[in-house]
Amino acid sequence: MNDLTAEIGVLAERSLLVLDDDASLRTRLGRALEQRGFDVTLVGSVTEAITAVKASAPSYAVLDMRLEDGSGLSVVEAIRAARPDAKVVMLTGYGNIATAVAAVKSGAIDYLSKPADADDVARALLVGAEDLPPPPVKPMSADRVRWEHIQRVYEQCGHNVSETARRLDMHRRTLQRILSKRAPR
Repeated sequence: MNDLTAEIGVLAERSLLVLDDDASLRTRLGRALEQRGFDVTLVGSVTEAITAVKASAPSYAVLDMRLEDGSGLSVVEAIRAARPDAKVVMLTGYGNIATAVAAVKSGAIDYLSKPADADDVARALLVGAEDLPPPPVKPMSADRVRWEHIQRVYEQCGHNVSETARRLDMHRRTLQRILSKRAPR
């Protein structure tokens, strides 16, 4: 590894594990990242991913959050145990603050919502430790931040509407109406 790659936090080895249960997305993303210089291994389940990590721990990983046989967070833990310097990016179609926090706490360096562009994924994998990500082009609205907070408290209360309403000092029916609507943009 030369001084420049060490300085920006790029690992010399470019082995990459891509985990997603959507075969077409997994294949397209894998091809795109191969074109960007990664040595890609594609897997479609948590079980396959953990087997691949045990066989050869990757230096990079792009993992889906929710899969049919479990959570990508368990794969993050397996990667961290096998290779602490690995850089992991989580992908999800169900993005909210609570899952982003869980991903980062488990050891992911970034969290991207689907559909994610291959350039964004590569940029997230190769960013240096001291570099801050660029500010979002379209930051969340105040309504979206409020909705995210309500969702996080709701998840922390085990999806119990009455307990969530008590903690938020909100009427239960008002909370039910908010929870039944789609997330604001």
